[in-house]
Amino acid sequence: MTSLSTRLTRMLDLRHPVVSAPMAFAGGGALAAAVSRAGGLGLIGGGYGDASWLEEQFEAAAGARVGVGFITWSLRKSPSMLTDVLRHRPAAVMLSFGDPRPFVDEIRAAGARIICQCQDMGHVMDAVDVGADVVVAQGAEAGGHGALRGTLGFVPEVADHLAAQAPDTLLLAAGGIADGRGLAAALMLGADGVLVGTRLWASQEALVAEGHHRAILETDGDGTLRTTVADIARQIAWPRGFTARIRRNAFTERWHGHEDELARNVSVEGPRYRQAFTAGDPENTGVWFGEAAGLIGAIEPAGEIVERMASEAATRLAQFGSAASTRC
Repeated sequence: MTSLSTRLTRMLDLRHPVVSAPMAFAGGGALAAAVSRAGGLGLIGGGYGDASWLEEQFEAAAGARVGVGFITWSLRKSPSMLTDVLRHRPAAVMLSFGDPRPFVDEIRAAGARIICQCQDMGHVMDAVDVGADVVVAQGAEAGGHGALRGTLGFVPEVADHLAAQAPDTLLLAAGGIADGRGLAAALMLGADGVLVGTRLWASQEALVAEGHHRAILETDGDGTLRTTVADIARQIAWPRGFTARIRRNAFTERWHGHEDELARNVSVEGPRYRQAFTAGDPENTGVWFGEAAGLIGAIEPAGEIVERMASEAATRLAQFGSAASTRC
């Protein structure tokens, strides 16, 4: 069985340096458990804070060694959720899109590793300041919420910063990584592993409607955009600077660029959005995946995705090493 040994696999006792993104509403316990059992680390998505849903998902993980992730600014509204989740002894807790400081002491005291997802160098410096075990450098190619930096330039810049300022802090690359080539490239850029969202969103275990899964198979990397219209329709006030990458469809065609009009009509459009999402309608709601859609041709078991990604990466790195030796 192929394995790639990195600082991440050694820190978290993994076979593969692959972590599943804690995708709100999609990253449930079954997906997290499948990733962990395949040798990576699965993270349950804490989303906007539904305590009963989180309990259900930890139960669905069926005792697998998993972690959890939270939207940090939302967690501040219900901090008791963190206390409740830590009773499940998660291997790691990921904090994204907000100040991690209110939560790190409790996480560390519970024995979980602290992962901070970052979208710019300011976020990285904050993560280092609080003593994060792992920093995620998230590029704008990623599905869901993020910011402006591109993965290819952001990851090595963060790697250089950590090497100089916090050499014991590990680095994950995120954004547009969907196969072994992406994992191999991330390791070459200085990362210790990858955080994978879209490719695992397109897995059998993800909590994704069939219509949305069909949509990703019909979409290439040009078929997404960064926008605020989904958040306006859902009436979720995200902090300034973050937008969401979702599929281009009838909903975005109608409202992207007409955000003020959408806000004025949200009493009608909001229920329409939510009804379409619940129904798995791929055209009239937000369909939450990133540019890696262009690399996905099938909805597969998560374990197979993780195993193949690691195997392909090991092969690519070995081929590169052989080619480099030959050239020298």
